[in-house]
Amino acid sequence: MSSSYNSFSEYYDVLMQNVGYKSRCKYILDVFERLDHDMGLSLDLACGTGELTVELKKCGVDIYGVDASYEMLSHAMEKASDNELQILFLCQKMQHLDLYGTIDTCICTLDSINHLTNIEDVQKTFDKVSLFMNPGGYFLFDVNTIYKHNKVLADNTFVYDADDVFCVWQNSLKENNIIDVELDFFEKDGKVYYRSSEHFSERAYSDEEITAMLNNASFEVVERFSDMTFDTPKDDDQRIIYIARKK
Repeated sequence: MSSSYNSFSEYYDVLMQNVGYKSRCKYILDVFERLDHDMGLSLDLACGTGELTVELKKCGVDIYGVDASYEMLSHAMEKASDNELQILFLCQKMQHLDLYGTIDTCICTLDSINHLTNIEDVQKTFDKVSLFMNPGGYFLFDVNTIYKHNKVLADNTFVYDADDVFCVWQNSLKENNIIDVELDFFEKDGKVYYRSSEHFSERAYSDEEITAMLNNASFEVVERFSDMTFDTPKDDDQRIIYIARKK
C-alpha cells in the first residue's frame, strides 16, 4: 500500500464524486440509531480527505480522523477549516494506531481495510481498534468482496473523464484475491497534458477470515449488510458492511 498517495490525493475527490458522502453519513447515523448506540467519541479510521469526517461532524458527532497519508490529511484539514470546524487529524497507519484515549465508535469506510494486503496487518488493525475501544463500543467498516475482485475489478481497465482530470485505472488480478492497481492521471494545462501515476494493491478477504480476526480482537459481529442497506448480503454483492461490538 502506498504510504502517501501523492498523486491520488490531488484527484481523489473528483474520482469519488459518486460516493454520496451525505447519504453515507445519514446511513451511518441510521445504523447506530437502529442499534440504540450513542456514537460518543468517534474515530474515522483511514479518513482520506476527510469528506465523511466533516459530514459527521456537521451532524454533531464528536469525531476525529486518522490516515496514513500526509497529502490526504492536508486536504482534510483544509475542508474542516473551510467549514469552520475543529477536527483533529492524526497521521498514522491503521495497523499502528496509537490514540490518546479510548473511543466509543470507530468507522472505516470505502474499502480501506482492503488496502491491507497482509492478513497479519488486518489482525493488527482490529487489535488496535479493540485496544482503544470502550466495552460495548461499535466498529463499523466495509470491505470489497471476493466476488468484486474476481468478477468486477479482475484484469479490467476503467476510464474516468472528469472536468479536471482524465484517469486510466488498470487492474491486475493476482493470487490471494489481490488486485494490483495502476492509476495514470492526465491533467490539462492549456494545450498540454501532464501525466502522473500512482500504484497500490488491494486484497479481498472471506467472511470467515474477517469474522475470525474480529473474534480474536474481542469483537463480535452483530450485523452484516449489503452496502448502504439493511439487507442480508448476497453472493454477488460488491461491498459488505460489518458492524462489530466490543465484548
